[in-house]
Amino acid sequence: MAIIKKFYITKFKEERPKIELKNISLSFNKRQILDNISFTIREGEICGLLGPNGVGKSTIFNLIVGLLKPDYGEILIDKKKVTGLPIYHRATNFKVSIVPQYGGLFLDLTCYQNLMAIADLVIKMKSERIFKIEKMISKFELDTVKNIKAKHLSGGQKKRVNLAMALLSDPKIVLMDEPFAGLDLMAIRNLQETIVNLQTEDNSRCCIISDHAAKDLLSISDRGIILANQKVIAHETPKDLINNEEAKRLYFGDSFKIN
Repeated sequence: MAIIKKFYITKFKEERPKIELKNISLSFNKRQILDNISFTIREGEICGLLGPNGVGKSTIFNLIVGLLKPDYGEILIDKKKVTGLPIYHRATNFKVSIVPQYGGLFLDLTCYQNLMAIADLVIKMKSERIFKIEKMISKFELDTVKNIKAKHLSGGQKKRVNLAMALLSDPKIVLMDEPFAGLDLMAIRNLQETIVNLQTEDNSRCCIISDHAAKDLLSISDRGIILANQKVIAHETPKDLINNEEAKRLYFGDSFKIN
């Protein structure tokens, strides 16, 4: 597969943190999920979140959006502490949006009706709602299915509708939980291009993407984070990440390559 991403954010935004997790620990029923983890996601970057099943990737997303509160530690967005703030506050005041791995759609509503259901919540003016919905339908090439019920859409079409719904509020932070899961090669390629275009359209928007398709994810990421044993074991550029001995030992193995 050819390289989709033609540039990588590496150092020039290093001093502009968008999301900071500081010394975060969390347990469920006495089982430690995250143990004193810290990392920073910079403004404008695409960050890939990788690690074995059950390591806490989705948990991190739930902490960022406000579904969960850590046992210990702080979460900051734009250098402001949000650890105790509710979901709606983070969504509206800090422009946080999520594309879930499963669900996210009203299956008995059409593509257009799904978009309208979200637009009614996040866009005040009716004329602007209609304009943005039509813009998203065009942007994600949903014209031919806009009047089709969500339950009849393909996996790739559902992912595009989910992403369109997430972008209606013009978010500055977009979290994507396993967006490549269940997609064929062409659908993955199209989604990769869509994600990279999000960055070029708004260079202040950051995307955090969790997926087991490491090659597909790292080929569009500016930096990647590897989680293992409740810890962050590496947080580097894709090139440095795959050469990291700890990341090789606990996640990639010795034969992994991006291209």
